[in-house]
Amino acid sequence: MAENDFKSFSQKKLPKEWEEEAARAMAAVEGKGEGDVLREIVARAEKAKREGTLSNAEIDAFVSEISPVLDAPKRRRLQKIAEKLKRL
Repeated sequence: MAENDFKSFSQKKLPKEWEEEAARAMAAVEGKGEGDVLREIVARAEKAKREGTLSNAEIDAFVSEISPVLDAPKRRRLQKIAEKLKRL
């Protein structure tokens, strides 16, 4: 299996605080559509970036881990969001 496939990604262990934040974010968007979910994720990332708890290196790491499981339009969208976040 390729190293960047979904199975190998899903077996990686994220930092405990990322897991906790993901659980809170999932609860906040339960029952909402994809657009609402994306807005919630971006809002939380913007807040963390402004508070200094999310670095550009962490954004890049997230993008490189998630990109392989996305189709081309979603990868482009993720890249645009990441670039916007990194400028904050």
